[in-house]
Amino acid sequence: MPNTIDAGATAWLLASTALVLLMTPGLALFYGGMVRAKSTLNMIMMSLVAIALVTLVWLAVGYSLAFGRDAGGLGLIGTLGHAGLAGITPRTAHGHVPELLFVTFQLTFAILTAALISGAVADRVRFSAWMLFVPLWALLVYTPIAHWVWNPGGWVARLGALDYAGGLVVEIASGASGLAMALVLGPRIGFRRDAMRPHNLPMVLLGVGLLWFGWFGFNAGSALNADGVAAAVFLNTLAAGCTGLLGWLLVEQRRDGHPTTFGAASGAVAGLVAITPSCGSVNVLGALVVGLVAGVVCSYAVGWKFRFGYDDSLDVVGVHLVGGVIGTLLIGLLAAKIMTGGASGLLAGGGLALLGKQAIAVPVVGLYAFTVTYALGKLLDRVFGMRVTAEQETEGVDLALHAETAYEHGVPGGAATGVPGSPVHHLLPSHGRASEH
Repeated sequence: MPNTIDAGATAWLLASTALVLLMTPGLALFYGGMVRAKSTLNMIMMSLVAIALVTLVWLAVGYSLAFGRDAGGLGLIGTLGHAGLAGITPRTAHGHVPELLFVTFQLTFAILTAALISGAVADRVRFSAWMLFVPLWALLVYTPIAHWVWNPGGWVARLGALDYAGGLVVEIASGASGLAMALVLGPRIGFRRDAMRPHNLPMVLLGVGLLWFGWFGFNAGSALNADGVAAAVFLNTLAAGCTGLLGWLLVEQRRDGHPTTFGAASGAVAGLVAITPSCGSVNVLGALVVGLVAGVVCSYAVGWKFRFGYDDSLDVVGVHLVGGVIGTLLIGLLAAKIMTGGASGLLAGGGLALLGKQAIAVPVVGLYAFTVTYALGKLLDRVFGMRVTAEQETEGVDLALHAETAYEHGVPGGAATGVPGSPVHHLLPSHGRASEH
């Protein structure tokens, strides 16, 4: 019997699609507040231009390659049968929603994933090079991984590894790619020496608020229906964000002697990242555990860049890669049959089978994203040049690349100057992540 379009499911997915699209402007504000004032507009622009660039690639060939019929039965990539959305009409159904709506919903995921990488290369990438990188990355990295994981014919899907809303496809792919691009570009001038603090913490908090709001569409919208599963996923998303926030603050209090607003924002994002793959697999108690583990572990992981020397400017690796790995692997421990409808995790009596499948998918996806992104970055750097000049970086990429500045008279109120008495003077270099922005 052919699928029929359900009005309730369609209405929910329409709202969810709008919520997920809002996450990219939210990310723009989140990242824009985290960088120094002289890079604010550039960070916002890198997210906004991703909307336009990824949309063109997705409508042309991306959707067909990701969600079209599997080519050759290998589970690696789709065919071009739906290139340019050929064969898809307003009456074509995907499950119980219009396929055109499903195309758009999945497009918003691809946009956000590409935009996330910008946080790893803040302050030092040429905007023209970024505009070349984004569509090529979406085609070469995001599209195949989406096919592997979310297309029923993909090899990860056939393996039986679970990723409800993007731990592999979004978080690990963007985190591993961010690491690759950080290595291609090298560290910022003054990395490990100068304090590179967030210049506008209220903007960071506004950004994380929009991200959290949009995340309900990101996760619960992935149910593709307005039902009890969507409600459970919605609650899991809220719960994990809360424990992620609290876990990060507990670490800050113990390690630094004070909780910070930046830590609260970072912890919430860490919890939300980790629950993304597992929100449809764990119960609410499991969601609380997933968020807490991510908040604690990621609060330490963001400091690894100083130990190992890679300049991941805004901690895409420490939050998105590490948080995505945590959430994806914890499915193998915490998955509940009542949520999955079948597989259970080790702690729910399901044995090691599911954990083994998750443990295969994580490194393969991460290594593929890292390797292809590194090769792409090196190629673009050699042919076009990826990095701004030292003079442009010192001057600030806003003025050098866009002939604009975010603030006419410098940073409002003298915030984030690092002088005694300023709001962030207490964030000393020994405190890790926050002090280095």
